Amino acid sequence: MNRALQWKLIAGFVLVFVAGGITGAFFGGSYARYHFFELRHPERIGGRMKERLRAELNLTPEQLTKISPIVDKSTAQLRDIRRDTGRRVRQIIADAHREMATELTDEQRQKLKQIEERHRHWRHHHFRERAAEPPSATP
Repeated sequence: MNRALQWKLIAGFVLVFVAGGITGAFFGGSYARYHFFELRHPERIGGRMKERLRAELNLTPEQLTKISPIVDKSTAQLRDIRRDTGRRVRQIIADAHREMATELTDEQRQKLKQIEERHRHWRHHHFRERAAEPPSATP
């Protein structure tokens, strides 16, 4: 085997290795995006529940139609619980910040207000984006 052929083989193996890495990163990223980010949308839980039940229980279209109101009711209840829990968490944090503010210097209080404002801005931006997303179609 001559030297030129050896280098071509090495370059070929490196190219195949890099192509495999890029392909794996693409499919791994797509998988991770779906499982770690897509599943975090609580407004889509009803559709996912129906689809999972349909697939795992082999539901007929008639059965799916009959259980859909039950799933929808459960989804609404879960949404309300999540919303109430979020309100309670925000209230507890706001109360804690008010109590802490009495022990802080003026500069520290200003920084605390900046932290609160940054968090409020993030929440407003984050939830506005979610509200703009079209809801997923349910079967």
